[in-house]
Amino acid sequence: MSATVQLKAEPREKVGKGAARAARRSGLVPAVIYGDKKDPRAITLTVREIEKQLESGHFMNTIYEIDVAGEKSRVIPRDYQLHPVKDVPLHIDFLRVAKGSSIVVAVPVVFANEEASPGLKRGGVLNIVRHEIEVSAPADALPTEIEIDLTGLDLGDSLHISAVSLPKGVEPTITDRDFTIATIAAPAGLKSEEGEEEEAVEAGEVPAMHGGDDEGEEEAGEEE
Repeated sequence: MSATVQLKAEPREKVGKGAARAARRSGLVPAVIYGDKKDPRAITLTVREIEKQLESGHFMNTIYEIDVAGEKSRVIPRDYQLHPVKDVPLHIDFLRVAKGSSIVVAVPVVFANEEASPGLKRGGVLNIVRHEIEVSAPADALPTEIEIDLTGLDLGDSLHISAVSLPKGVEPTITDRDFTIATIAAPAGLKSEEGEEEEAVEAGEVPAMHGGDDEGEEEAGEEE
């Protein structure tokens, strides 16, 4: 479960494009805190701190406590923009989170026990269908990641959400189907060999083996 991360911010008295550009020139990231039936609060945070949080890989499913001149707000990031060329943060939207509430977040998927998958041992390829799973979870117990166990999965096997043990109180938002998270695909070489063999059989170039060898041997013996 993710722990609450403390951040310090400064109030932003001026808003608008001009004020935002001035803040960025000073090494700050403009942001806004909204929600919980309160007025929006314009703030700035340091670029270095936000880049550190983005690099963690869990920015969008982490609860933050932002201290703005002694006033603290529990929030979760809901959107952020990056510079299209420099890739530095330009703006962040934070949503206030009340204690005891549940929120919808996209949680990254990680895979464990690849060495215990017969399919991967045979050269199979892990085909990841979903890198994240959207879930509804308690705000005070957000999972930082969802671990998927690959033990026993063979070539052609699929892993669905029904096979995943989610933490208590965490539920997938998709409830109308047992969606696929990953599959173990056959290696390209094996697929090619099998495909060529099937094509040859269909073309009559290679006789299909259907267990009729004994009859063939008897017929050959009669002719001799």
